[in-house]
Amino acid sequence: MLAPVGALEQQRCEQPILALVHSTAEYCAPVWCRSAHTCLIDPTINGALRIATGCLCPTPVDNLPILAGVQPAELRRIGVTMSLGRRAMEPGHLLHSALTRPPSANARRLETRHPFVHAAQQLISFSDNNIRAAQWADHQWNAEWADNPTKLRTLITDTGTHAPGMTLPRRAWVRLNRLRTGVGGFRSCLYKWGVWPPLRPVSVAQKNKPSTMLSSNVQSIDLPTDCTA
Repeated sequence: MLAPVGALEQQRCEQPILALVHSTAEYCAPVWCRSAHTCLIDPTINGALRIATGCLCPTPVDNLPILAGVQPAELRRIGVTMSLGRRAMEPGHLLHSALTRPPSANARRLETRHPFVHAAQQLISFSDNNIRAAQWADHQWNAEWADNPTKLRTLITDTGTHAPGMTLPRRAWVRLNRLRTGVGGFRSCLYKWGVWPPLRPVSVAQKNKPSTMLSSNVQSIDLPTDCTA
């Protein structure tokens, strides 16, 4: 089990993730990454990203790689497939003959099969050979993030840079990430999760107070006195 990063500098928080999680989760990824069971690996990767960023489980999973400064798992798997396919185009590579020979009629006789050769040929044909696979994945990630409607998109617009605040202490870093994602120990979130008591109507005396007079139909939450956000 991956331990919390603790006092580790936040700008290096992606190093233990890549070493302990991605290195195992992406072993021989070009062979199996197109399988229907690939999604079973993603929860483990997302859990490691939550440990590094301090985010809670309800946090949208597309926000985790942005805060951790790590490419999404799907793009990383596509990138390694493209990288292997480009290396296989060299004449001395073991897979060169399989990647360059004309496709046979029975190459994809089953629709559920997604072989490496077919996927690599598509990636090579639709990508620029002058761009490294990692750079191509960064470009795709940035394009996908530009259309993301989440709250974090308005605060962090570029995926190519580390999230601001990575040099902060661990405690401040976690609080900052929870504020940016809008998921944390806030009263609104706790009420949504059913932690706070049910709403009760506001009395006439409370409506006249400036602190509680938010709107004509406002309702207040009976909060415990010893609770902190």
